[in-house]
Amino acid sequence: MPDSISQLAQVNQKILAGGEQLPAVKLKDGTTVQTGTVATMLHNVARYNNGERGEVEKELELSVPTLIKVGLFDLFPVDDWIAGANPGRRFVGLVARKLLSAGA
Repeated sequence: MPDSISQLAQVNQKILAGGEQLPAVKLKDGTTVQTGTVATMLHNVARYNNGERGEVEKELELSVPTLIKVGLFDLFPVDDWIAGANPGRRFVGLVARKLLSAGA
């Protein structure tokens, strides 16, 4: 499992009850993604909106490549994430825009 997948798995543990594990799954194209990433991202957006910074920003940044891979920004375009008054959602959208512009 690549390092970013294992790091994301550790981040995603925060939404689970003690002793539970989320699997990483292999997609048809052969890439592996960590399950639970969308739920954890929503949790972290709420933390960001409550004024947390630093670690929560790193965790949100870590989630974006997986969110791109599973098509979240195809369903909800990056510009929609950036628009509006939700600062956490805007942060995720700006990170996604940067990665997508770089060819992620």
